[in-house]
Amino acid sequence: MVNLTEPPTTTTTTSTTTTTTTTAAAVAPTPWLATVDGLAEMFVRSRRVIPGLTIDGAGVARSWWWPLPSASDRGLLAALLDGNDLDDHLRVAEQLSHEVDRLMRERLVAEGVSLLDARSGRRTVPDAWVRSLTTIDPQVTGALDPDRVVAFASVVDSWVRSGVVGLGRARLCIRIHEPVEGEADDVWTIEAMAQDVDEPSLVVALRDVWDGSSPFGADVIEELLTALGRMTRIAPELSGLLDAAVPDRCEVDDVAIVELLQLHVGPLEDAGVAVLLPSWWSNRSRLGLRAKTSRSAKSDTAVTSAGFGFDAIVEFTWKAALGDTTLTAADLRALQAAADAKRSLVRVRGQWVELRPDEIAALLTGHNTKSTGTAGQLLRTGLGIESLDAPAGAIVTGVDASGWLAELLDDALHSTVEPVATPAGFEGQLRPYQQRGVGWLAFLGRVGLGACLADDMGLGKTAQVIASVLSDRVEGPTLVVCPTSVLGNWEREVNRFAPGLSVMVHHGAGRMREHDEPFARRAGNHDVVLTSYHLAARDIDELEQVPWGRFVLDEAQQVKNPYTAQARAVHRLDAPRRIALTGTPVENRLSELWAIMHTVNPGLLGSAASFKRRFAGPIERERDPEATARLQRIVTPFLLRRLKSDRSIIDDLPDKVEQTQRCPLTREQATLYQAVVDDLIEKTEDLDGIDRRGAVLAGIMKLKQVCNHPAHFAKDASTMAGRSGKLARTEELLDQVLAAGDKSLLFTQFSEWGDMLSPYLARRYGVEVPWLHGKLTRKRRDAIVAGFQEADGPPLLVISLKAGGTGLNLTAASHVIHYDRWWNPAVEDQATDRAYRIGQHRNVVVSKLVSAGTVEEKIDEMITAKRALAESVVSAGESWITEMSSDDLRDVLTLRTDTIED
Repeated sequence: MVNLTEPPTTTTTTSTTTTTTTTAAAVAPTPWLATVDGLAEMFVRSRRVIPGLTIDGAGVARSWWWPLPSASDRGLLAALLDGNDLDDHLRVAEQLSHEVDRLMRERLVAEGVSLLDARSGRRTVPDAWVRSLTTIDPQVTGALDPDRVVAFASVVDSWVRSGVVGLGRARLCIRIHEPVEGEADDVWTIEAMAQDVDEPSLVVALRDVWDGSSPFGADVIEELLTALGRMTRIAPELSGLLDAAVPDRCEVDDVAIVELLQLHVGPLEDAGVAVLLPSWWSNRSRLGLRAKTSRSAKSDTAVTSAGFGFDAIVEFTWKAALGDTTLTAADLRALQAAADAKRSLVRVRGQWVELRPDEIAALLTGHNTKSTGTAGQLLRTGLGIESLDAPAGAIVTGVDASGWLAELLDDALHSTVEPVATPAGFEGQLRPYQQRGVGWLAFLGRVGLGACLADDMGLGKTAQVIASVLSDRVEGPTLVVCPTSVLGNWEREVNRFAPGLSVMVHHGAGRMREHDEPFARRAGNHDVVLTSYHLAARDIDELEQVPWGRFVLDEAQQVKNPYTAQARAVHRLDAPRRIALTGTPVENRLSELWAIMHTVNPGLLGSAASFKRRFAGPIERERDPEATARLQRIVTPFLLRRLKSDRSIIDDLPDKVEQTQRCPLTREQATLYQAVVDDLIEKTEDLDGIDRRGAVLAGIMKLKQVCNHPAHFAKDASTMAGRSGKLARTEELLDQVLAAGDKSLLFTQFSEWGDMLSPYLARRYGVEVPWLHGKLTRKRRDAIVAGFQEADGPPLLVISLKAGGTGLNLTAASHVIHYDRWWNPAVEDQATDRAYRIGQHRNVVVSKLVSAGTVEEKIDEMITAKRALAESVVSAGESWITEMSSDDLRDVLTLRTDTIED
């Protein structure tokens, strides 16, 4: 019986490699990675594991998956073992091996991997071993000959030690040397070397290894000879290395070089042979045709006039080119001569070029051919999104454009777009950077391209969109899709900045059945229609029937997962103007940027799979500068990002940006709210004087607790997430603040809520969240303030409004959140001034949270409408409410049901 389950302890082991699909870059140790679970998950996720076979004294074998650390993992392993003695090292290593084995088996089962047919009935040792590695329950029934088990292990051991996985100190390495310029172009040299397994930068000529002068010693010669034999079986064109007494170099022709580079590099590396590729091969330019426009469009006309756009016909000429370089007649004659001589590689303009007869023929046929295409086709071709059809099927290497198209392709768009002054009907004054943003949105809209406005929080993205609606008129209404928590904000901002626009809010349980008019006709009678992502998914069949002139996705990171119902619904929307708004275009992964751009510019970045292969993988894993630059070039014209840290932007901003965030109640909150209101109205009917005032104040306090969170009202330790509209909006705000590397203050007037909120946010974000309240000693209070002011201190501080509302200097924060309202503007201003004071060099964004449809919203409206009066009337907190009549009190407290989160 063979049991192939456990990793080895003290028995002899052998191992083989799996094909590695991910190359891990050096990773700095982090608290999460410096744990057994974190390291094991990293090894399994990157497929840096090897399967092994252990044989005990009785000849019983066990299979296992073992971590395969690279040199770059040493820091992580050191952090894991730091401070432990040898016994602890052994215990941790065994624990890590068990966890890697368990996770790898679970991953293979989840992926449906089945390397062998379980119905074959075979009982060979390799069959049992491989099958056991692909199952969580690897128990194999039936006896296996112990001698065959040992023989199989011996074969595996021999294979491993021959250098397949590089378990020795050195491995075989080859380098390609190109011909010396001025000499024969068809004689190339292959140099064989030994490369240190742990330090790849250490490479030694085989001649030094053979004469004993290398740091590896003579014991690696046998392994290197075995590797040479395996290499020449894979790549016969290198067999000349074995003809010399010292196999250090051989000469080959250009045909052999092309065959080696095209066909054999991957198999050689899989077999443990390192290939040092020439830089020109990885970065080589292709021969092809470039579209050179023969008629330029004046940039001023293109930017400011709607008459020239995406469908305009542009004349151009095809020109032979090597990458971005146009070829001369002499270059073409040289290429023709090399092709006639059956050359495989030729040097052109100092670059090595692979010659393919069909490509040369297409190049010569298409050169100087006239053609036409739309401006949109040329644009997408120039950005590498798609390709024009070239003569004779030639490769298209790019576009040489002029006018506005050249400005777009050269990433100069943002500086050349004509700013739009404050449009007619806009109540307010657009700042210069906002005028540029409105002009940029209008320009992209006119040429049929979507835009992602990614300005930092507090720079007025909403105002810029509203100004665009007024200045860039289109047929059909504008649809705004946003989180439920900001629906009220959008309605009020449109009414504030553009009171002449008619607004329809598509929300609430009766959004369809309460109207006789069909939805499409009703929407078409308004300038702006507002709805939530949740309802966009639910009502997409109705929404896609409307001929929208523009759609806007606010907080567009909501569609960062393209497989959610919300994202799929949004993708069904169509409009000539498409705008995404987000302060965090990339929160965790580049795939989020792809999802946002795919929504407003489908096809811009290719498919999700090609984007991962071309950009996300190289940039995230390897920090590839070329892939980064290429992605920036493609995305920059369509993504406008301005930061508060930019001095040119800061100078155009007020010192303090205040915004009221209206948050919907959840169903649970609404039920509790209504119950408190009913009980309060009933209790106060027969009361007067001090008893009535006391009952009203107690009821108002309960309502504010309900608005904060059901757990605050119940004063229990129940679940926090997903039960409060205010908490959900707080997390949305903090997601942006922390992603931008900023700090925030969060004020609450309830000490018991601060007791609950601080540990919850600490768990939610994995950071320290101090709680500053009145019960702290002065020493502890000063320590919290000093720590928060440090650059590497906590990014978030929860503060009691009474304890922290005055006397503190907290200028490290550039964001202030008032979670629950004191209803006295002066008190709130004093609290805000902890961050907005002398010494503050950044804008301070102040967010005041109000539960929509509740007493909080109604009192906020009173204060906003009559602030000067409110400062004198409500200076004593909420006591003024107690003087209301029963009818007035009922009107103020009654819950608006259309604001409840559906």
